[in-house]
Amino acid sequence: MTSLFDSYRLGGLVLPNRVVMAPMTRVRAAAGGLATPSMAAYYAQRATAGLIVSEGVQPNVVGQSNPGTPGLHTDEQVASWRPVTGAVHASGGRIFAQIMHGGRVSHPETTGLRPVGPSEVAAVGDVFTPSGPQPAPLPRALDTAEVPGQARSYAEAARRAVDAGFDGVELHGANGYLISQFLSSNANLRTDGYGGSVTGRIRFAVEAMAATVDAIGAERTGIRLSPGGTFWGVRESDVPELYTALLTELARLEPAYLHLEATTDEDVLIALRRVWPTALVVNPTLPMGPKQTGRDDADRWLGLGADLVSFGRAFIANPDLVERLRGGLPIAPADEATYYAGGDTGYLTYPAYPYAA
Repeated sequence: MTSLFDSYRLGGLVLPNRVVMAPMTRVRAAAGGLATPSMAAYYAQRATAGLIVSEGVQPNVVGQSNPGTPGLHTDEQVASWRPVTGAVHASGGRIFAQIMHGGRVSHPETTGLRPVGPSEVAAVGDVFTPSGPQPAPLPRALDTAEVPGQARSYAEAARRAVDAGFDGVELHGANGYLISQFLSSNANLRTDGYGGSVTGRIRFAVEAMAATVDAIGAERTGIRLSPGGTFWGVRESDVPELYTALLTELARLEPAYLHLEATTDEDVLIALRRVWPTALVVNPTLPMGPKQTGRDDADRWLGLGADLVSFGRAFIANPDLVERLRGGLPIAPADEATYYAGGDTGYLTYPAYPYAA
């Protein structure tokens, strides 16, 4: 039986275990979307993961969702990431950058720009801004001629990510952000070739992936999806049909992996496993839901066909999570008040387990 601690070849990388650190927003970037020395220390502390996927990184200014998040669209940002990737590699780790375009989940107070989306439909809920939470504004619908440029923005950020030392990238196609908005049947009301039918709604995701694969290679490219998820008010009709069509088209590009969240029925996820020909990463519990992923969840999904299992919140308070899982040691709780608080408290201050000599 496959073990969580078996090695795995992912593209050109050999992962020493099958534990993936899931992408998690921590809003610790400096002004200008720059990565910081604290971010280098944070990721290096967690380098025993088989693979780290970074927090969401915006590919352009209009794609920034939250204040305090890092970017990969300027030379200065690229330079700021090199000490981060260098620290992870020096600690024996591997790291992909998650490329995240927020689309309509943004605010002019954060970016100076009106958010964009597939249609003029506002997200549901309050978005973070420099002055505090505010209702999500009405986005500007992208013109048909603009859409390919936003799809290419993922590839442009991916080139910069490789230049910054990342081992690859994960396109954020989940959780109600731009790719997810195009997949949605209530956020995407378009009547051109990027909306309407399943074929139209998956087009943006396929074009973003194709451009990224062309830019940096399939073996360095993954994508995260949340089938049936309702984050920020998105709804998807015909989830099995939609995602079977999407995965069939994405599989033609032979990317390194698919990262699925457990946001729909288990039988749907298992059916999608059968469609997908390369590595499958599964996040077994609902992101920000009541339950954190544990060892039992991981073992179960490895038995159901996952190749790798991602852990989110457990990595916040347990920089040595891999060894805690291996030894059946207690998983420390994280302080939710410091998730997005800024500073090093609740970021770099969680200790490793006090192992006996």
